[in-house]
Amino acid sequence: MTSSRPNTRKIVKRQREDHGFFGPDSVTWRLWGYPTSLTVGFQRSVVIEELDPFLLAAVVGTDKVRYNPAGRYDNTIIYFATMALGDSRAAIEASEILVRVHSKATGIEPVSGRPYSANDPETQLWIHLTAWHSILYVYETFGPGRLSEEDEKQYWAECAIAAELQTCDPADVPRDREGIRQYFEDVRPRLCVTTETQDMMDHLLDAAILVQPRQLVLRPFTTVIGKVTRAATISTFPKWMQKMSGFNQSWATRLVVRPLVKISARLATPLPIKLRVLKVISPGTLAVVKPALTGEEPINPVVVTPAEARAKYGRLASPAELALQAV
Repeated sequence: MTSSRPNTRKIVKRQREDHGFFGPDSVTWRLWGYPTSLTVGFQRSVVIEELDPFLLAAVVGTDKVRYNPAGRYDNTIIYFATMALGDSRAAIEASEILVRVHSKATGIEPVSGRPYSANDPETQLWIHLTAWHSILYVYETFGPGRLSEEDEKQYWAECAIAAELQTCDPADVPRDREGIRQYFEDVRPRLCVTTETQDMMDHLLDAAILVQPRQLVLRPFTTVIGKVTRAATISTFPKWMQKMSGFNQSWATRLVVRPLVKISARLATPLPIKLRVLKVISPGTLAVVKPALTGEEPINPVVVTPAEARAKYGRLASPAELALQAV
């Protein structure tokens, strides 16, 4: 199994066009820029995603998680980081690439015998909401704490904006805490766990895939870091999910790991340390988010909508329309 990564030199270095879809004052920048987001938060989201048999079928169908786990992880992190913290041009381009890549991930889901497509709106909504909910959950669990009612309302409104970059309907995005809880209750009957599901979840809980091979100095710490990250991620699963997936955890483990990760996140908050951690985890992501994290001024310091960005860059088709064209 190789642990090679995408060639980050392909990323075009240019000045940012704008602040993207959210900007420095957004709740999205605050949460997605916090150290827990692209570590425990992102691991939580990609692990939980596998509970959907249709998403699992699409992942297994490409098999990139197996033969190139670091590369697949990198590409997924880069997409979400671009959507949250990149400029609008990069986000629109990333969205179109994602639709084209997903158009090839089709087939028959073996459990139900029904067809699956990675561009299916329900699958895309599941991916989108598990990511945004996980980022919020770990921020409140291991970070500064619970958002105010006003900030939470803004966060879910921003989540709906980001949904415009995927094939799901932004109107289906919950707008508050109760709404997201109801979504997970509604989707729960379609979730299932097979041996393949458990194997994939267990594979994605291995934080060692985040460390680049050239980071030899980190090798001695990989096992410890991996176990702590794994335990922290599992500690955020609700009881029903732990039972369903077979990743049960004792209260003692949870009692130890949560304060440890909370302290680690606080220590990684200073910008130089945060940038160093990102460089280790995902150099491609660092290239995307560094301008936002360091306060680099874009050419036009404004926040735009996805529709405005598509019109400006001559891309008028929505992701859903592009998905239909790709069939």
